[in-house]
Amino acid sequence: MDAMQFFQLSAGRWKSSRITHHLAFKRSELGELDIFVETLGANDPEIIALCQMHDIDPCLSIGGSNVRWLGTMAWDREEEENHEGKTVFAIVPEVDNPRKGRLLREKGYAEIVPVVGLFHMDDEDGLVLTTEYETMSSIERFWFPYSNLRLRTSTVKRFGGFNTASFCAETRMEELSVNNISSPIAEVISAKPLYSSFGW
Repeated sequence: MDAMQFFQLSAGRWKSSRITHHLAFKRSELGELDIFVETLGANDPEIIALCQMHDIDPCLSIGGSNVRWLGTMAWDREEEENHEGKTVFAIVPEVDNPRKGRLLREKGYAEIVPVVGLFHMDDEDGLVLTTEYETMSSIERFWFPYSNLRLRTSTVKRFGGFNTASFCAETRMEELSVNNISSPIAEVISAKPLYSSFGW
């Protein structure tokens, strides 16, 4: 699987349950998000505009996604927190390796600024994304144990020493037809059994 095929598998509406560990406080925070992911082709105006924003030739991108989200976290203060937004991703793979490259973002995960991260697909077809910001760095990993279940881990290291680690379990609320996915990818994902990390 290459990065674009991974993004195609992520299309749809998802319900995300998140637990974030605030390591400095030794406390955990629960949250829920509704996530909407739309696949964008290489010629989509949003992909072209994002490449131009980062001074990258749009011809180098193979496509990406438009992502919107809305949710809450347990420590939110009434009317003071806003977990709603949207961003666009554009995939720019290496010329000789579609499983590695740059991921352009309109809005970052750890800082709300346009940013360019580095991605690679690991040996288990997980997507690993490393991003360096001005005041922090993050590492995220996304993977599919099953076609309608996506798991995500992330760690954020702030240069002042305040670190967080998160785990998300994301369930697809709208079915994705395997007709929208190239046959080999659909067969691989469909063949994977649904299992729990805890053995139940």
